[in-house]
Amino acid sequence: MREIWSEKHKRKLWRLIWVVVAEIQAKYDLVKPEQLQELRANQDKVDIPRALEIENEIHHDLMAELRAFAEQCPLGGGVLHLGLTSMDIVDNADVLRMHNSLVHIESRLKKLIAILVERVLNWADYPVMGYTHLQPAEPTTLGYRLASYLQDLDQHLVDLQRIKANLRLKGLKGAVGNRAALRKLLGEEADLEEVEQEFARRLGVDIFPVTTQTYPRLQDWQMTNLLAGIGATLHRFALDLRFLQTPAIGEWQEPFGARQVGSSAMPFKRNPILAEKIDSLSRLLAQYPRLAWDNAAFAMLERTLDDSANRRTLLPEAFLLADELLICGEKLLAEMTCNRVAIERNLLTYASFAAQENLLMALVQRGANRQEMHERLRQHAINAWDRIERGEPDSLAELIAMDESMQRYMPAEQLREIILNPQINTGDAAYLARKLAEEVKKRVGKLEGEGRGFI
Repeated sequence: MREIWSEKHKRKLWRLIWVVVAEIQAKYDLVKPEQLQELRANQDKVDIPRALEIENEIHHDLMAELRAFAEQCPLGGGVLHLGLTSMDIVDNADVLRMHNSLVHIESRLKKLIAILVERVLNWADYPVMGYTHLQPAEPTTLGYRLASYLQDLDQHLVDLQRIKANLRLKGLKGAVGNRAALRKLLGEEADLEEVEQEFARRLGVDIFPVTTQTYPRLQDWQMTNLLAGIGATLHRFALDLRFLQTPAIGEWQEPFGARQVGSSAMPFKRNPILAEKIDSLSRLLAQYPRLAWDNAAFAMLERTLDDSANRRTLLPEAFLLADELLICGEKLLAEMTCNRVAIERNLLTYASFAAQENLLMALVQRGANRQEMHERLRQHAINAWDRIERGEPDSLAELIAMDESMQRYMPAEQLREIILNPQINTGDAAYLARKLAEEVKKRVGKLEGEGRGFI
């Protein structure tokens, strides 16, 4: 990703576009064969120090590169940039960089999805306590929890492929987007549609039918929204891991090296620094769509220059952040561990409380009023939990078994049995998790992911 957005690669793309245009113009006898041969021979000889030296004098980066290129080509330099404006070069090069970046992000995203598919399939049946409002709720399965991240990442992949397929170049439309210079240069008989289509074919990306001096900046907004969305899903996963890694819960653990130091002051600390890094960088990435929105919304008439400076950092930083997030996410998913002891301890601690919904349904099926039973169960649960917090034994089963209003529908021993020996009801979690994972696996292709399991 750094190579794609490097200064040298950018200038190579500028030169590539100048040469492609010269090749097309050669068909109209505007560029001679020997000139074209010279341009091709010097196309990759980017001399950044010389270009910067020129820029320091003329204060125009593209013109400086143009002059540096022309200096290397005594025969062909004089025909470079004929009929073009700066954004015919800059915008088209930016789109090529975005396209290459999307290909790179797509590859990383598929690798991450591959790992997650295997996690979901491996852990589809394993019961864990579910949490709502960061409070114990009802059991689910580990695979089903992971499937929620998989579903979002799969949607990001679909969105990425759609955006990549619809990515558009500016083309060769000139200063205000109407191809006036190109029409004047090539004549009224020239098929400018075919000229632009040939340009697009050579560069491998389609062209917007209508532009101003620039391609529509909504394209940047759509791009950054996609990347920020990937960041949002990874942020949620990392935040969940941080919560589940706290010693009071202790179910998940991010990788921690044998010689890794968690804190300079507290030697015992095993801080989830990888997850914290993901959350930190994804928050930064989330700010970029707003900037891209401003650039699109404030693009007045045929063009203003007030987007130029921020786009020089907006686009590379957005892609670099997304790339780093996917690298960290891959490591986290591949090497995270799940602690069976902690998972089973938490299930045992909260299972009796989670069993109340099953009991509520059983009571109603025997003729009880749901709302009345819900209130009775709520009172018993609060009283039992207050006693637990005071260090007393769990009394929920006895409180419920001795409730006369419930005994009218179910004997005390059966009430007690439902609470003391709750069946871990995870519903269709395992089925739904497997179904999604298999669908994603089939759609994306053969996915292989390796990582650690339980400790």
